[in-house]
Amino acid sequence: MAESIFISADLKNKAAVFNELVPQIEALLSGENNEIATLANVAAAIQQVFHHHWTGFYIVRGNELVLGPFQGPIACTRIAFGRGVCGSAWKEKRTFVVDNVEEFPGHIACSALSKSEIVVPVIHANGQVAAVLDIDSEFLAAFDDNDREGLEKICSLISKLIYA
Repeated sequence: MAESIFISADLKNKAAVFNELVPQIEALLSGENNEIATLANVAAAIQQVFHHHWTGFYIVRGNELVLGPFQGPIACTRIAFGRGVCGSAWKEKRTFVVDNVEEFPGHIACSALSKSEIVVPVIHANGQVAAVLDIDSEFLAAFDDNDREGLEKICSLISKLIYA
């Protein structure tokens, strides 16, 4: 039986929340090496704590990103290399924090409710991107350096457990 993620910190202090969340995700994933199970539980854990509009993964399959486990409304199924925020994070192998998605050239609007976005690549041990973590918010400028740092730690953990 899966356990609920317990976070006692105030969500106004995101650094403290991530300091609690990262080890809880590590414990949740301990001993699991299935890609889908891992990504599903990570998306659920993040969503359970932060309640963003959409939290999920796109998995690299050939020359495109394919929708993986997520929490939230329906989403785009496939994204081309270099297209939109997700495709750009894949291409450039770096995190993108977008305060206003309307200002991002080539943004893919899967939902008109999304106002800001953060996308973090999950990098395989061979240096290639295996997946991207995509989180959308209904609020402008919802993500900051605390989110970037915390989510990068989570994606690094996934990389070590699944894509080593």
